[in-house]
Amino acid sequence: MLPSKDRLTVCFAHVAYGMQDRFALRNTMIDSFQVRSREELDARLGDFDVLVCSGMWRNDLIGTASRLKLVQSISAGTDQYDKPAMQAAGIRLASAAGVNARAVSEHAMALILALSRRLPDARDNQHKKYWRGMQSDHALREDELGGKTVLVVGLGKIGNRLAHLAKAFDMRVVATRRDPAAGGEAHEVHGMGALKSLLPQADYVVLTCPLTPETEKLMNAETLALMKPGAALVNMARGRVVDEAALIAALQSGALTLAAIDVVVEEPLPEYSPLWSLPNVFMTPHTGGETRRYEDNVLDILLENLDHVWRGEALRNQIV
Repeated sequence: MLPSKDRLTVCFAHVAYGMQDRFALRNTMIDSFQVRSREELDARLGDFDVLVCSGMWRNDLIGTASRLKLVQSISAGTDQYDKPAMQAAGIRLASAAGVNARAVSEHAMALILALSRRLPDARDNQHKKYWRGMQSDHALREDELGGKTVLVVGLGKIGNRLAHLAKAFDMRVVATRRDPAAGGEAHEVHGMGALKSLLPQADYVVLTCPLTPETEKLMNAETLALMKPGAALVNMARGRVVDEAALIAALQSGALTLAAIDVVVEEPLPEYSPLWSLPNVFMTPHTGGETRRYEDNVLDILLENLDHVWRGEALRNQIV
């Protein structure tokens, strides 16, 4: 059980986000501090009851942060946490699922639009001071989204909002999710087992699913080969949802026409990766979830979950 509000201390651990500054504006009367590095965090392991973190997490904190009772993840993904060990230690864990649903879905839609309107080519031509003339080759022309089919793989909060946005562009939206009976914004919702039959229909395949043992390398040589000629892959999930070697091979051979990726297997992307220079790849550096409202969105979940713990209730986005 957490200490009462007047005895509670929250540690915000993030290299970039200004969680502490935004928290101070809430006037909660809860003690808190921020660390910017793992070294700073290690120096204060006995000073906090609640840890708000993401990339700075290491599972050795389970045995060394002596007062730790609640971890509020800053990210929606929680694959970095040793959940059985946390449960055994009496540490509760909540994700930030939904915290950046607007940002990620809008980023995915922006990538689809960028590919359709060939914006990366226009930017490259601008840097080369090249004014491209009108195209007689249909394959090299900009396109429209109306009537195109987008396959949303993972119809959670992000995928559902993407489906809503895509429908506003008159796209046909089909989707997969673990429980298709839950429905959603898509025109058609199928179980994950239908993926192979849906891939040949899609002009855009957008990955918004979590990384699980079932989704790791979901897009591999076999499934990439099932995509229709001219289709594009958009990865907003995790790098390991795609077999990266198979993706590179498909892009190099032309079997896959286009890819827009916000995530890769190893981040930062190594300098030697072919993904940097492939002309049919448009890449953003895992910024799909970035938003000026991120800190406040996380704090809304944190404060809600503190109230849930004090009332003995389940957490919002509870994992452990």
